[in-house]
Amino acid sequence: MIEYRSARTAGIPPLVLYAILRLRVDVFVVEQQCAYPELDGRDVEPTAVQLWAEDRDEVVATLRLLTDGPDRRIGRVATAAGARGRGVAAELMRRALEQSEGQTVRLDAQAHLAGWYARFGFAADGPEFTEDGIPHVPMIRRA
Repeated sequence: MIEYRSARTAGIPPLVLYAILRLRVDVFVVEQQCAYPELDGRDVEPTAVQLWAEDRDEVVATLRLLTDGPDRRIGRVATAAGARGRGVAAELMRRALEQSEGQTVRLDAQAHLAGWYARFGFAADGPEFTEDGIPHVPMIRRA
């Protein structure tokens, strides 16, 4: 049974935070073969919120919700290979959007996932760009 959780980074037990960060590294650095600074300093901002899903105490999906001026920003959406296709990341997205109700939300989608984010009301908001060798599209969901 999947359990969904969210907390400000500082309030997450250390071993759970380690599992969240490990999943992100496994997906973005190892699986996607992108050597980049996964730990970018934004997770420790006072308003940063981590959302994650656990299956039998194992973190299987995560995303983070940041404050960008008057807007919110979703990023680092990652799902363990064995949990993909089960709607876990979609539920995390719904929960992040509930927490952002009434605010404009932005994200930078990997281009091949732009259609997935469009399901949640996001639309392209600028030209495609390449980050760490992967095409991305800036997207926005207006308040």
